[in-house]
Amino acid sequence: MQTVLTIAGFDPSSGAGVTADLMVFAAHGLFGASAITALTVQSTLGVRAVHPISAEILCETLNYLHADLPPAGIKIGMLATAANVAAVCSYIEQLRQSESRIPIVLDPILISSSGRELLDAEGLIALREHLLPLVDWVTPNIAELAALTCTPVTRREDLAHASIALQSQVRYMEQIADKDFVRQLGILATGGHLDPPDDFLVTPTGEQLWLPGQRILTRATHGTGCALSSAFLSRLVLGDPPAEAARAAKQYVAAALESAMPRGSGHSSMNHLWNLSN
Repeated sequence: MQTVLTIAGFDPSSGAGVTADLMVFAAHGLFGASAITALTVQSTLGVRAVHPISAEILCETLNYLHADLPPAGIKIGMLATAANVAAVCSYIEQLRQSESRIPIVLDPILISSSGRELLDAEGLIALREHLLPLVDWVTPNIAELAALTCTPVTRREDLAHASIALQSQVRYMEQIADKDFVRQLGILATGGHLDPPDDFLVTPTGEQLWLPGQRILTRATHGTGCALSSAFLSRLVLGDPPAEAARAAKQYVAAALESAMPRGSGHSSMNHLWNLSN
């Protein structure tokens, strides 16, 4: 059983954040470790307050965990502050220098569905300029993609154009066997707010692929993007090529939505462990 790491906020309702990520990892037969970036006061009704963890504690957690449980993959979610973005960048930079490459997937959590800001303005700049060049994949929804590219994304064609534009903006150098290579950012852009809710994949090698989606009528929709990102990382760690990993992640989320039993009075969580209960 391989170990994977989630770096994200704590959602006490377990619909998103580290609690949901750990369930997604378990559903894929992976052992999950976690570094919490912020405590939130929330329920199925939305986010009431956000209390960021200090960057010093986050750094200490990441380094202490890594010394004992080095991950085979990393998922990054809500970071809350520019200081936490810097802490994660420092950790990944050390990781890239000392070890073989592992997949790192960034889910750029910027704002909650209830409208609460989950990353400050300085943090967004730091994420765009410093964190994006360090990760392998980013999984934005249409609002997050618009924020990352500073362009409106409201239609299906916008999703594709903005994804391709983002990849062209983010290139980074990697040294393999004493030779420098230019690597490109992989993008899995989610179109859950579009009709139809198709996703768009751009691989680091430039392959472009639409992934058809189907609208599932349920109010258990909290954390769908979070679960997709974590499932995508899980499939990459398990050895799937990117297109297969993306398809499998979509199928996992669809089944988690279809089998969910709504809880609470708002947007409740999916059935993250549907395949274990079956």
